[in-house]
This record gives sequence, C-alpha cells and structure tokens, in this order.
Amino acid sequence: MTTTPPRGAGQRHRAAPPPGAASHDAPADAPRPSTAPPAAHSVPPATRIDALEAALGPLDDPHNPLGAAALLAADAAGEPVPGAERVLDVFGLNAEFVPAELGGRLSRMDVLGRLLRPLFRRDASVGFGYGLSCFFAAVPVWTAGSDAQRRFVARLLLGGDRVAVARHEVAHGNDFVRDELTARPAAGGGLSVSGSKTAIANAARSRGLVVFVRTSDAREGGRSHSVLLLDRAGHPADRITDTGRHSTTGMRGAEFGALTFTDCTVPDSAVLGRVGDGYELSLRSSLLIRGLIPSIVLAGVDTALRTVAAFATRRRADGRSSLDVRHVRDVLTGAFLDLLLIDCLALVATRSLHLLPRQMSVYAASAAYLAPRLAAETMDEMAAVLGEESFAVSGTYGMFQKQLRDLPVTSLGHAGSAGRQVSILPQLPYLARTAWFTEAEAPAALFRPHEDLPPLDLPRLSLLTDGDPLAATLVACTAWLESADLTVPGREDWPLLRALARSFTGELRELARAFGEIDPGDRAALASPSNFALADRYTLVLAAAACLGTWRAQTAAPSDAFLADPAWASAVLHRLARRLGLPVPDLPPDRTGGAGPFAACEQRVLAEALDRLHGRRSYDLYGSALA
Repeated sequence: MTTTPPRGAGQRHRAAPPPGAASHDAPADAPRPSTAPPAAHSVPPATRIDALEAALGPLDDPHNPLGAAALLAADAAGEPVPGAERVLDVFGLNAEFVPAELGGRLSRMDVLGRLLRPLFRRDASVGFGYGLSCFFAAVPVWTAGSDAQRRFVARLLLGGDRVAVARHEVAHGNDFVRDELTARPAAGGGLSVSGSKTAIANAARSRGLVVFVRTSDAREGGRSHSVLLLDRAGHPADRITDTGRHSTTGMRGAEFGALTFTDCTVPDSAVLGRVGDGYELSLRSSLLIRGLIPSIVLAGVDTALRTVAAFATRRRADGRSSLDVRHVRDVLTGAFLDLLLIDCLALVATRSLHLLPRQMSVYAASAAYLAPRLAAETMDEMAAVLGEESFAVSGTYGMFQKQLRDLPVTSLGHAGSAGRQVSILPQLPYLARTAWFTEAEAPAALFRPHEDLPPLDLPRLSLLTDGDPLAATLVACTAWLESADLTVPGREDWPLLRALARSFTGELRELARAFGEIDPGDRAALASPSNFALADRYTLVLAAAACLGTWRAQTAAPSDAFLADPAWASAVLHRLARRLGLPVPDLPPDRTGGAGPFAACEQRVLAEALDRLHGRRSYDLYGSALA
C-alpha cells in the first residue's frame, strides 16, 4: 500500500452546486450537465437500464472512449477513465441513489441492483467511485436522518456532488489501517471530533461526510459509537484535512483517501439518530447494502465469462476450438449456472426488502455471503481455461485480469463474509424451532422480477428475522413437484428436478434437527466450527429455494422460454447438491438412448450461454441486450 497526494487535496468545498455547475473532472468554466432527474415513475426501469447501457457503449469497440481499451489503460495508470463521469452526469446516475420522495428515482432496490450492472460489467472503479460509494454513505441518512439531514444529502447528490462515509474500525476494503475517530463534548456545546481515518472513498472531493465516531469509552452494550453528518463546507480547512490517497490492487481508478480531524466542532444536530446509535445504524444500513452485493459481483463475472467464452469459441487453424474439450464446456456451463444462481439470490435479497421486511435480514446476509464465494470460485475455474491469457493486462483478454483483481474489493464491503455469516448463525436455532416446516411460503411476487413492488419502508426492516418463508418455498415447491402429473406434455424433464428438490428438503430437515438441539443463548455452541459449517449449508439450501421459486414463477406466467425450462434449475440444483454432498439422482437415459437427463440439461444451458455470447445478451435472469 502506498500513499500519494489525493487529486483535489487542499481544495475547499463550496456551496452545494446547482444543476449545471462544473464537474469534478472538467475545467471550472465547463458546463456540467444537469443531474435533475425526471419523476421517479416517468421512465420505466427497463428503459433506464437500457439507456445507461447504450450511453456507455460497446465494451469491445476499440474506438469507444469507455470501451475495454480505454478502461484498461486508465486502470494501468490508476486513474478514472476520462469522460466516464460526464456520461453518468448526463444520465443522472446519482438520482438513482436518492429516494423518490426526496426528488430522486430510487423506489425499488431490485431496479437499483440492475442499474449497477452496466457499470460494474465495465469498471468497478467507476461504478463504486462515482456513485455506489455515495449510496453507501447516504443509506444511514435515509435510515435515521432527520428531514433536514435527508434533504441536505438529497440536494448534494442531485446537484452532482458526493458524500463519503468514514466507518468505524472496519472501513470499506476491510480495514486498510486500524484507526478511529473520536467525538467528545465541546466546551461551547456540540461535539469535538478528532482522529484520522484511511480508506475513505472520494474523501478529497466529497462535501458531505457521514462519520462513525467513538462517543463513549464503554466496551459493552453496543452504545460506544455514534454517526455524524457533516457539511465540509462549513468547517475551516485546518479542521478537516486530506492526508493522502491509498492505492489498491483492485479498483485502481477509485480514490481511497485519508482524512484527519483536528478539534473539529460540530453541532448536536449533526448526529444521525441518537448518540450511541452507531452500531445499530451500521447494522440497519447493511440490510440495504448487502442486497446489492450479488448484482455487483455478478456483473464483473459476466464480463469475465464473456471473455472466456470468446476465447473458447475461437477457431484454430485446424478448425478446432477449446470448446471441443469437455472440461472447457463444463467450466462455461458451470459459470453461467453460478451467475443464474447469484441473480436468484439478488432477486430475493432486494425484493424481500419490500415484501418481507421482517424476515429479509437473513436473506440479505446469505446473499452477500454466498455470492462472492461462488464468484471467486468460478473465476478460478475460468482462469484455468484461459491459461496464460488470464494474466494479460491489455488486449483481447485483459478484462478478465481486471475483473479478477477488482472482485475481492467489490465483494468484501465493510463487514466481509465472516461478518455476514456471524449475523446468520444466531438466528438459525430460532428458525429451526419456530419456522421450518410450519409456516407459509413466500409471496409469489418475490420471484417475479418484472412485477412492481410496494414502497420501501425502512423503519419496518428488522435486524432479526421472525420467520423463514423462503425455506417454506422450498418445501412447497417440493410438494408441488411431488404431486405433479408427469405424464402431462411438457413435463418430461421434471423428474430430475423433483428428485433434487426432495434432496434439499431432506437437507433442511437435517438442519432443523441439528439447530433444534442448540440453545439459542449458548454462544459457545453457536461459535463452534461445526455450526459455522452448518450455517454455510443453510445458505446453499436457501439458494436452492430461490432458484426453485424463480423457476416455478416462470412456469406459471412464462415470459422467457429458457427460464421456464426446468433445465437450468435442475442443473443449478445438481451443482449445489454436489457441493453439499447430497444424494444426486441417477436417472436413466431417455428411451432413444440419448444423454441422461442431467447431461441434457447441461447441454441446453451451454447452448443458451453461447447464444447469449453471439447475441450480445447479459448472463443473468434478464438476458438484457448489450451495447
């Protein structure tokens, strides 16, 4: 890790710029496009997503200033790609992070996740540095801020400015340096903030600062920290100073800076919520943030898979290709299946915020825990297919190495996978006793990505679940498949899926037995390695439930022939079953003597993956057109 002066260091932050003010990466006299958004519902989500994709242009066009060649050159230089922020200004991306009632376009978290994908398919530095870090900073304000605080942050973002967050101890990037800020009562009233914090995204060029500070020396009770919202323009330059930019292995173009606070006095009105709410507010903010992580990692792996698929399908002089090798076909198929699985997790994690506010905490944590693990493993498998080309930093295959470097930074967040698993584990004994096999399944709308949602109600979001309707969906889907008449035309491929669903329901029953024997208050038992392993198995069972629910929703109202086909769901569950060591059905080949049912499913999935490569469509549940 190295430290260099931050771009913009020492510059004072002026009053909140109105739409049309100069951008950070343009000359001061250059007009900045207005970021004032249209009404929240005036432009359909799919239209906005397609418009952003078109604005960014084709990734493989060498003449595109935002194409792969330009992105790789900027990454090598550790700089943002020139012109990217101006494109996003014109689009008004910051409006997507502001709730509709405050003048922005944020009304559905699943739509926000999809809007991030065109950015993260190209460059995590742009996606995180331009706006997502601002959303992370704004979430505590949307969650606990006063009306005045919420309006202030909304004005900043809609006016094209930035908001940065300085978290306590485990900052984004998982604690580059262990340091902390403290706030003590000031002599004339308010709080006096002192200390330093590193690894703050956009530290040097953000006017708004959301700062986690220690306000008590107490080590017990969880009331030691508070959260402040600061307007940097209202403080003398010597009270908040920029002390250096930190370079990173991944997301090289993003600015991670450091700030030092020196007896910086802030009014009591700067506190978000109440003094001592810091820990709870951090947890509540994570409920929204975790649901976006699957979309972020999915987008990067999408580009990696596209890169590897293009490599595998290129014809050599003898007319053959890497696709002729069984292992290569298996890797491509497995990677596509993992992306479909990750998107099912993204769907559940984001839509449950609206539909299941009292149960969603375990789903958001499970999705944020499992998606990065699956992404990392499939990236390793694809790297073996690329061979030495996986190390290329430029040229046709350079984007793979870039996405490989960026993935650990984009997926860990401020809590990391261990923190997410810790938040899941204590809830499982309660669910084993009160929920599994006893409650109703999740609403069908949870699995219908194109269906509208009720408004997001942040006060209703619960840190601890009071039920598990997604697990109930697994049980209900299994019962539905067990009762299905398989002689009906179109259901010839259902026996494999039925047998796999039965295996996962059996695994849930085993988990219910194991966790039902644990006293929920026995922390020593919960912290045992064996129970952490059981929690890991639970997340995989939830993933199977999410896939089954998504597939069944498509069979009821087909909007996509591939998603309505049981082939992908069967192949995903088969892959998960092997990971868990569950009994894998060994069904005989069909009457014609062709491939067995699982091999036939994989063939259909691979055909879809290659069709999307040549048809320039995304590797997720939506199959969106790419520029």
